[in-house]
Amino acid sequence: MFKHIHPYKPFIQSSTTKLIVGTLPPPRFSTGDLLEKDVDFCYGSYYNSLWLFIDKIHNLDLSFDNSVKAVEERKQFLISHKIGVCDIVDSCEREKIDASDLGMKNIKLRDLVKYLRQYPNIDTLLFTGGNSKNGPECFFRKHIKDYGLRLELVSNEIPRIHKFELRADDNFSRTIKTVSLTSGSGAANISISRIPLYKQLKAKNPKFNTFDFRVMQYREFL
Repeated sequence: MFKHIHPYKPFIQSSTTKLIVGTLPPPRFSTGDLLEKDVDFCYGSYYNSLWLFIDKIHNLDLSFDNSVKAVEERKQFLISHKIGVCDIVDSCEREKIDASDLGMKNIKLRDLVKYLRQYPNIDTLLFTGGNSKNGPECFFRKHIKDYGLRLELVSNEIPRIHKFELRADDNFSRTIKTVSLTSGSGAANISISRIPLYKQLKAKNPKFNTFDFRVMQYREFL
């Protein structure tokens, strides 16, 4: 059994307003066996593609390698755009050493509510995946239930949007929005191909692909 421990602490600033929430990076980020184009930072897997989407949206010309420069480029982008990263899974166990969310067992979650209370400027959570089993939204629903909280549907269009009310210790309450973005993993390509909007856009432009669809979707929130 492989003990998969998240290699990165939450990246959050006092000015952070949006928080990207996933599960765990691939095991190689915990063991240090990075690939040539991996970046040793949150969402650093070249095959996850989140930073490829961000690079395309903002024309950043990011580096994709194991360098310190590549890490700093991403940190500066996040800081300047008031975006943080705090994956919800702190650790899990795996029988097979891969990045499958479904393969996670004995899962320990991070206390996201604690971070939301610690950083009061955060008003939006960006889940990098939907409510499927062991996805970030699924785990977050389970997590906030312990606090007597629940998500309220705002929009059922993809990406689905919810909200909830978070009460601080001083009884001050604030509304936090959650957005369930389509996962950046290659495994999500099949589900994208079934989305009516994707089919419409593909029919109009045969060159339109799943990468273009994610860029279009992420652009509004990142």
